[in-house]
Amino acid sequence: MSDLQISLIVVGALLILMVLGFNWWQDRRVRRKMQAHFPTNEHDPLLGGGEQPAARGNAKHEDAAWDTPAAARREPGLGKREPSVAENGGRSAPMASTVAAPGAAAGAGATAEGDDTEEADPATEVVIEVAFAEPVRGTDLQQGLQGLRSAGRKPIRIFGVTDRARHRARLHADESYSALQIAVLLANRTGPLTAIEWSQAWARVQDLSERFEATIEGPDQQAVLERAARLDDTCAALDTQVGLTLLLGSAQPAAEVLAVARDLGFVHDGPRLAWVSDEGQARFTLTRGDGAAFDAGMGGVERLNLLLDVPCSPADEHAFGRMVDVGHQLAQRLRAELVDDQGKPLAEGSAQVIDERLQVLFTQLEQAGLRAGSERALRVFA
Repeated sequence: MSDLQISLIVVGALLILMVLGFNWWQDRRVRRKMQAHFPTNEHDPLLGGGEQPAARGNAKHEDAAWDTPAAARREPGLGKREPSVAENGGRSAPMASTVAAPGAAAGAGATAEGDDTEEADPATEVVIEVAFAEPVRGTDLQQGLQGLRSAGRKPIRIFGVTDRARHRARLHADESYSALQIAVLLANRTGPLTAIEWSQAWARVQDLSERFEATIEGPDQQAVLERAARLDDTCAALDTQVGLTLLLGSAQPAAEVLAVARDLGFVHDGPRLAWVSDEGQARFTLTRGDGAAFDAGMGGVERLNLLLDVPCSPADEHAFGRMVDVGHQLAQRLRAELVDDQGKPLAEGSAQVIDERLQVLFTQLEQAGLRAGSERALRVFA
C-alpha cells in the first residue's frame, strides 16, 4: 500500500470522526435545552406501583350506582403538581396544538418572551421527545403536524421549545423550534391506550422526524400499555353518572321546551343544554330523549334526560339535590313527571342520601389526583 493511499485513509477516518463528534455535540446541546424547558417528574403520581388491573374497555357509566373502590385500594397522590394543569375538555377530545397565526398570543399564562405555563401531564399522558438537527420554522411544521391530532381515539397535544429556549404550549408560525414534545393521552372513556394507537402515534412521529431530520425518543411500548391500563382502572373505579328523567306525556314542541329550559338558566353546550356554575363549568346537562339537538327541526319532545357527570362536574355539597330542584321546576313548567333513571318516582329524602354519597366520591377523586371538574379529570373522563 502506497504512502498516498495510507494518507487518504487517515484523512478519511479523521473526517468521519469529526462528523460524528459534531453530531454528538449538536444532539447533546438540543437535549440540554429539552431537559431545561420540558417538565420532568421523578415518579408517576397517578400511576405508581401496584398490581396491574384489567383495562376499562368501554367505560361503564354507573347511573345512580354507589359501589366505591375497595378499602384496600391504594389511591395515588398528586406529588408536586396541582391536578388542574391544562388538560382536555370533558365532552370531546381536544385537538393537538396547531400553529397560530403571526402575532397571536404567546399561549396560556405567558408573555411574548416568557414560557407558557401549560405543560404535558406525566400522570395522564405519555411523551415522545423530538429533537431537530436544526431549528424548524413554525410555518413548516404546520403541515407535518396535521396527522398528529390524535392516535385512534386518544387525543395528542404538542409542546415545543423555541430556538431561544422558550417553552410553548401552542406553536407559532413566526417562531422556530429546536424540539417538540408529543403528549399522547393514556386513557379516556374509550378505554386505555392500545398497542395499535401507540403504534400509530409512534409511526407518525417517525414520519415527522424523517421529514425534518430529527431524533426521537420515547418509552418502551409494554411500559406504556401497563401505565395506560393502571390509569384506566383507577378512572373506571371512580367513574359515576347520576340521571333523572322527565316524562312529558304527549309530545311538546322542541322550541317551547327550549324556551322553558333557557328561562330556567340552561345554556347551549353543543347539542345539549347545560346548567353551569358561576365559573362557567357544567354542573349537569339536559338532553332530548331521542338524542336530537333542541334546535334540530320541528319535531316534538316526549322525554328529557338530566345527567350529573360526577367526575366532570365541580364538587358541590348539593350536586344531586340541585339537579333535583331544577328537575322539579322543569316538570312543573312542562307538565311532566320527574322520575329516576329506573323510571321510578323519587323517594322522599333520596336527594340528601345521594349527595352524602357523592361527597365520598368527590373526596376519592381528589385523593386520586383527579379533582372533579378539573382539566385533568375532563381529559380522562371524556
